[in-house]
Amino acid sequence: MNEFGPIPSECDVLGARNGLGDCTVLLVDDDDVAIEGVLRSFRKHQVPCSTVTAGDGGEALQILRGRHPSKRIDTPVIVLLDLNMPGMDGFQFLDAIRADIALRRTVVFVLSTSARDQDRCRAYDGHVAGYMVKSSVGPQFARLADFIGQYARTQHLP
Repeated sequence: MNEFGPIPSECDVLGARNGLGDCTVLLVDDDDVAIEGVLRSFRKHQVPCSTVTAGDGGEALQILRGRHPSKRIDTPVIVLLDLNMPGMDGFQFLDAIRADIALRRTVVFVLSTSARDQDRCRAYDGHVAGYMVKSSVGPQFARLADFIGQYARTQHLP
């Protein structure tokens, strides 16, 4: 604290520079049909974010850590995470990013077919920002696109 108020943290300083639409949605899902549906809906509803896809948690970690051979993210990120995937599943991914000091503030929303209370509670234990069941956001993912668009327009991401 100084005479002008609290000293901003690194998160506050980085968040202050985020402009409208200055974010990327990392869609982590192994279902090509779901991925295409989300991407199509984002285009149709003009979600103000670029998108990058990953087929499982391991690939998503490579992307977030800047180690993927062809996919890069240079803006703050919102992760849309499926839970049930081969390789590294969504829960293993959550454990990995929450244990990584550089990634632990990553904003993650679960987008899953599972409506099980056990999965929802476990995801929130992993500090997700929200849990959405694919069947509840609509077959065309219109509700998801509207939600992510509004979220990206109003939040300052770490």
